[in-house]
Amino acid sequence: MIDCLGGVSKKYKKDAYILMAGDTIDFVGIVLSGRVQIVKEDFGGNRNIISELTEGELFGEAFACAGIETAMYSVQAATDCEIMKIEFKKIVTTCSNACEFHSMLISNMLKIIAKKNLELNGKMEIISQRTTREKLMTYLLGQAEKAKNSRFTIPFSRNELADFLCVERSAMSRELSKMRDDGILDYEKNNFKLIRY
Repeated sequence: MIDCLGGVSKKYKKDAYILMAGDTIDFVGIVLSGRVQIVKEDFGGNRNIISELTEGELFGEAFACAGIETAMYSVQAATDCEIMKIEFKKIVTTCSNACEFHSMLISNMLKIIAKKNLELNGKMEIISQRTTREKLMTYLLGQAEKAKNSRFTIPFSRNELADFLCVERSAMSRELSKMRDDGILDYEKNNFKLIRY
């Protein structure tokens, strides 16, 4: 399939930009190793982490599928990583062999787009909460649900979590301390335990 699709892989160092907002995008990126973050920066330089992707996850498919040629967000390496880029038209156009693998790839692409749509709806639910505490609780409850455990590890540092929740880092840190004092949760670095909620 890789030969058929003409995939090209490249390694990136931590903090390097894989794609910048405003760049032309006609490809789908696949994270082969490491972690990347989808980020949007406003005119004031404030950074919003839209999502974080790990090995096996994709980016750029929504733009390519919608026929939008200019990226509206940036993709930045959160760790050293390796990315494979594949031209979108080669994914959605079946090859001359019309192989079953290509049909399966197209079907999988639609499932991925639908799943990401649901994840973005989840993020909208988080950031639409009115207070920093409500945003934190909505996010942390979701992480506990995903882990199926009251103890879980989040993928973000404090700065990254503040960027993801669209809140001030200092206000968020104060709120986490208050929540610990109130007996709602306990934490050490990015390891959390929900006690009551």
